Amino acid sequence: MKIVLAYSGGLDTSVLLTWLKEKYNAEMIAFCADVGQEEELRGLDKKAKRTGASKMFIDDLQEEFAADFIYPMMQAGAIYEDQYYLGTSIARPLIAKRMVEIARKEKAHAIAHGATGKGNDQVRFELTTASLAPEIDIIAPWRMAEFREQFPGRKEMIDYCRKHKVDVEASASKPYSMDRNLLHISYEAGILEDTWFDAFTPKNKEMFKLSVAPEDAPDKPEYVNLEFYKGNCIAVNGKALNPLGVMRKLNKLGGKHGIGRVDIVENRFVGMKSRGVYETPGGTILHFAHRQMESITMDREVMHIRDSLIPKYSELVYNGFWYAPERETLQALVGETQKTVSGTVRLKLYKGGLYTAGRKSKLSLYNPDIATMEADPTEAYNQDDATGFINLNALRLKVRSKVQGVKTRVKKR
Repeated sequence: MKIVLAYSGGLDTSVLLTWLKEKYNAEMIAFCADVGQEEELRGLDKKAKRTGASKMFIDDLQEEFAADFIYPMMQAGAIYEDQYYLGTSIARPLIAKRMVEIARKEKAHAIAHGATGKGNDQVRFELTTASLAPEIDIIAPWRMAEFREQFPGRKEMIDYCRKHKVDVEASASKPYSMDRNLLHISYEAGILEDTWFDAFTPKNKEMFKLSVAPEDAPDKPEYVNLEFYKGNCIAVNGKALNPLGVMRKLNKLGGKHGIGRVDIVENRFVGMKSRGVYETPGGTILHFAHRQMESITMDREVMHIRDSLIPKYSELVYNGFWYAPERETLQALVGETQKTVSGTVRLKLYKGGLYTAGRKSKLSLYNPDIATMEADPTEAYNQDDATGFINLNALRLKVRSKVQGVKTRVKKR
């Protein structure tokens, strides 16, 4: 039996690799997707093989992640529950897709993951697999009673690793868990399970990796120009960049100025609430700038239709339905809305804040001659016409008041 395991080299996946190999007498193939973890990937190949893997795949998926996952999501204006930029959510379908490809290449019988039975990741991994390779079996040890009974806590995992001579750096106490990629870093569990705990207190400053605290950011604002073509950012400060280059550049700029930190309690797909702290410096800048570009280039009704779909699109990404037909259908609509979203946005970055400092486009629908409060030289808008416009819209309101009266809807003071 061959099993492809999503492997990070941490305590959990080190235990999983050894335990699965032992339980199923299986050949273990470890896989780690490089989606921007950086230093976390050092020495992973040797570690996996020492732990018992026959092969270790470490695939650099950063360009694909930026171009085919982050950018389409940014075009859709996606943000879950008005706060979360979906950094972890959007990486999972890409990771699962590559796992499926490796499983087929290696003729593996199953794929396995270390997502718990309480979280969202189990759903994201498995819905992607169901969409792309329904014939492949999935092993989720945390949903197996025998695994949970054997490992009720970290101490038992550490003892297991020592017994099996598995090299892990772990302690019995851990203040939080962390997930990093090109779009963000998420922090949850441990000390963060107390919703009254201030994650941004100076005493907790060392937790953050991508950004400085806003109060520690430079005292001088910095301006940045983002150029868009059909809804995608193609240049920063006049320098042409591919999507990966844009994300790296904006991450540095945003991190320098303390942009993109949020602390939220979100609603998991499985039914419970979860507290998470996120750093999304580059994604926050890109999301904001994209909206500013749309504001002058997108038709009002088109924008309102697209905006009405943002909660649904974001929910689909969060819940793991990236490869579902409904998300693909929405993406086609989004793509149509982006055909005119081209031009340049200038932003001011200052101590955690994002401010619009200018926007321009050859396709701008904003006409200062029409919008002006002064005399309109184009004579495109006749203010007298507004009288009939208002009367038509007021007709049903007048009829209602005459028939049903006003007293039932207006409180006396």
